[in-house]
Amino acid sequence: MLKVFNCDLHVHTCLSPCAELDMHPMPLVKKALETELNIIAICDHNSSANVPYVINAARGSNLKILPGMEITTIEEVHLLAIFDSVSNLALMQNIIDQHLKGENDEDSFGVQAIVNEKGEVEGINNQLLIGATDISLDKLIGYIHQFEGLAIAAHIDRESFSVLSQLGFIDDNSGFDALEITPRTGFEQARIKYPELFKYSFIISSDSHFVKDIGSAITRIILQEPSVAELKMAFKKQNGRYVMEQQ
Repeated sequence: MLKVFNCDLHVHTCLSPCAELDMHPMPLVKKALETELNIIAICDHNSSANVPYVINAARGSNLKILPGMEITTIEEVHLLAIFDSVSNLALMQNIIDQHLKGENDEDSFGVQAIVNEKGEVEGINNQLLIGATDISLDKLIGYIHQFEGLAIAAHIDRESFSVLSQLGFIDDNSGFDALEITPRTGFEQARIKYPELFKYSFIISSDSHFVKDIGSAITRIILQEPSVAELKMAFKKQNGRYVMEQQ
């Protein structure tokens, strides 16, 4: 049976250098449940080490955690990569680790903490997660699809780190599964602002870096179950699945 799922497909944890340290798995999951979210995707910058712990924190609840990452391409475009399984996310992480250079400066960018579901620090990631990989956008989309994931262009209406700010256009053959817009623009204004992107499904996410922001922006999507396969159908408007742009 098809039903409405409240989705926030762009949530960070304390592993992202720009996120608050309180964004560790258990408070994150608690806030998502309080705001009646059904599906969230954990998308830290260029890293996925906290994803299994968020999944553990959500066990026994009705909250589905999709494993993901927010990856920066060589063009400095932010791209959400979302998968059904941690194993496919790990394949993506192996690629990123080979193409991400530099070491984090905690004084400049913040601590990149790996924290388990009990709130215990498992380690510190010393990679320059705020940096860009040397992978092109087209090649990265290819990897994501090779590993059966969704490739979603992040915050396309922002003036930095978006595909439009960096490249100036999105063509019909880009390979994006969907396009994310910020709640500041919203669905209605985005359709007016970007009429040339009519073929793409839009989503709105919180891009949460602070616990208080989780669930502040959601996308309601008609699905049968919370999975990447169902989301793919919704983004293509297939078999009764679709994104509800009228919020």
